[in-house]
Amino acid sequence: MRKSIIFPSTFCLLIVFTITACSVLNRSSTSSYNPVIAHRGAWKALQLPQNSIASLNQAIALKCYGSEFDVHLTKDNILVVNHDHDFFGINIEQATYQDLLAKKLSNGESIPTAEAYLKAGLKQKHTKLILELKPSKLGKERTEEAAERVINLVKQLKAENMVEYISFSYDALKKIKALEPKAKVAYLNGGIAPHKLKADGIDGLDYHFSEYQKNPTWINEAHQLGLSINAWTVNNPTDMKKLIVQKVAFITTDEPELLLKVLAEK
Repeated sequence: MRKSIIFPSTFCLLIVFTITACSVLNRSSTSSYNPVIAHRGAWKALQLPQNSIASLNQAIALKCYGSEFDVHLTKDNILVVNHDHDFFGINIEQATYQDLLAKKLSNGESIPTAEAYLKAGLKQKHTKLILELKPSKLGKERTEEAAERVINLVKQLKAENMVEYISFSYDALKKIKALEPKAKVAYLNGGIAPHKLKADGIDGLDYHFSEYQKNPTWINEAHQLGLSINAWTVNNPTDMKKLIVQKVAFITTDEPELLLKVLAEK
């Protein structure tokens, strides 16, 4: 009888201890305030290829709010995920998707199509897919065509609730909003005040953190206008803490593990 009483008590204590430990380790990702956006996925700590599906999966494993990725349109109209306009020296816009398959990422992955990347991200529901549409070097019309193809793909995959959009191209963001008014879009380039973004139907500022230092009133103005606020690319804990105090909603970083640690210490 004594054993049957002690064992459940010990077992319950073990469960409580485990839950408490997990809560401490993960409280930044489970709290209502989770600003962490992994820049090109969570790649740095594990030396994964940037913009790979492996780095996306790691961002998901960390329970980041979002994982940012960059999208280009190939010559044969395939949307692919890569940061630069070239892939191991191959100009993406001047190449077919088949041309790009000649090269591999360091972990053996081929360059992901946006479709494959989104499908991988849609296997879960807690990490948003932050799609950066790269402006085309071929001009405004090609950028807008890419925007239209992106929206069509997201609709086809029924991924509207999981995808948010960012771009250095103002025209691309306005095109996305015209095609999908409920889409969340934010401007990357900086230099445009919150009231102008609001007037143009842009949902948020997604500026380099130095923009907020140069324009110290913009964060409060954006809050008052109901705009989202993101800062990129923030890899220093001091800068992270300043932005958290200023109630910046999202912080894009190459160091999501570090940002999670900073949040857990607050």
